[in-house]
Order: sequence, then C-alpha cells, then structure tokens
Amino acid sequence: MPAEELKKDRVMAKWLKVTGRDKRHKRIRKKISGSKEMPRLSIYRSINHLYVQLVDDTTGTTILSLSTNSPDLKDKLKKDSGNVKGAAILGGQLVEHCKKHGIEKVVFDRSGYLYHGRVKALAEAARKSGLKF
Repeated sequence: MPAEELKKDRVMAKWLKVTGRDKRHKRIRKKISGSKEMPRLSIYRSINHLYVQLVDDTTGTTILSLSTNSPDLKDKLKKDSGNVKGAAILGGQLVEHCKKHGIEKVVFDRSGYLYHGRVKALAEAARKSGLKF
C-alpha cells in the first residue's frame, strides 16, 4: 500500500471516531433537557482540562460554568487538571456553586463520552457531595 493511502486511512479513522461521539451526543440530547429548577449538567472533556456547565434549555442560557482552568480551582489542582483527581475536585466545587444558586437536582449530560474515567469521577464526586441526578 502506498504511503498516501495509509495517510488517508488514518485521517478517515480519526474522522469516524469524532463522528461516533457526535452521534452519541445527539442521541442523548434528544432524550434530555434542562429547566431552571433542574438544569442540564453538560460536560466537555479536553486533553488537559474538564469543563462543566449548568444549562437551562427552556431559555437557552447557561446558569453556571466551571472548569479545571478556573482561577479559584487552579491553586487546588496544580498539575491534576486533566486527570481523575482533578475531575473529583471539580465535582466537589460544582456542588458548592450549585448550592449558592439554590440548585439541588440536575440532569446529567455526558455529551457522548463514555461513563468512565474523568466523567465518572466527576459524577460520583458530585453525587457524594449531595447533588442529585
């Protein structure tokens, strides 16, 4: 097989992987939505950081956003911003911010990511701290 065809196959495989997550995300979003009383907890997972938002889908507004890149969390995380420890700390901080906004229940949107690793650690830490979903 020539080198050009091998390169095309690698590019195509990467494209298909992204499309798979997008398909799962769309399938999940058809079934769930958030409201002011029970917002949607949306997650975005990058290589180095984790981002969470509480979204009210009825008005299309973000109630609260928090990430491992936030100034108040950077001191606590140091080098643990992109791993399971960082996700657990973010989950605990998320619950504290939710309590300030009077939010006790959320709808969990894993955004097409598998419920494993950082996503699972964030969810379990939030549940342990008292958030219901």
